[in-house]
Amino acid sequence: MTVPVFDLSGRIALVTGASSGFGAHFARLLAAAGARVVVGARRIDRLEALCAEITASGGEALAVPLDVAGEASTIAAYDAAEARFGTVDTIVANAGIAADKLSAQIPIDEWDGVFATNMRGAFLTVREGARRLIAAGSSEKENGRVVVIGSITADKLYPGTAAYSASKAGVRHMARVLAREWARKGININVIQPGYFPTELTGDLFETEMGQGLLKTFPRRRLCEMDSLSVPLLHLCSDHARGVTGSVFTIDDGQSL
Repeated sequence: MTVPVFDLSGRIALVTGASSGFGAHFARLLAAAGARVVVGARRIDRLEALCAEITASGGEALAVPLDVAGEASTIAAYDAAEARFGTVDTIVANAGIAADKLSAQIPIDEWDGVFATNMRGAFLTVREGARRLIAAGSSEKENGRVVVIGSITADKLYPGTAAYSASKAGVRHMARVLAREWARKGININVIQPGYFPTELTGDLFETEMGQGLLKTFPRRRLCEMDSLSVPLLHLCSDHARGVTGSVFTIDDGQSL
């Protein structure tokens, strides 16, 4: 019996929201597995530091300025990726923001901003990548791998997360529809729904009284460890996931139980 090895040599990956948190972790992970990595976000200085780190470790990486809510910015990012490495065949749509306000208080421009980044941004990222993959022959190669990063808040109800939760529920359903649309185009699209991790997005929430109260509702009363996402992501980005599409994977250390 052959034990699977996640060797991503030859793959070209684009990771959005890569300036911190999950995105930076995913970029390091993919590069360590042999992929050439394109990292996109608005904070270009952080991306350049990440690329320098990856390069120093023997990997190949390119930083591109990217506002996922803008179609022109998304197209430009893919253009830069192709010019440097070739057609992107591995996409991690990770960029996301939150607006932690109760529904009666959230300004509508903040609501719109969450949807612009989390849902419109994920759609533009995945659609542009899919268009290029199809044009490059993914129907025959079956080499397209897309991972959309959702959230357990798509299922679990927390006060003050209406915009974020709704956007993540929408992203999950959208990803599954796209998986169905492109099932014969050689593009696999799956969703990872993380629980609560210690990232920039959660900030100092779990140092507050409210955060400590939330932590006590989790069965194991702890935050998730970043490495718990590593194997699921590598699997879904690899050739081993050829028969996996339209699936949703919750990685939350039991927080949503």
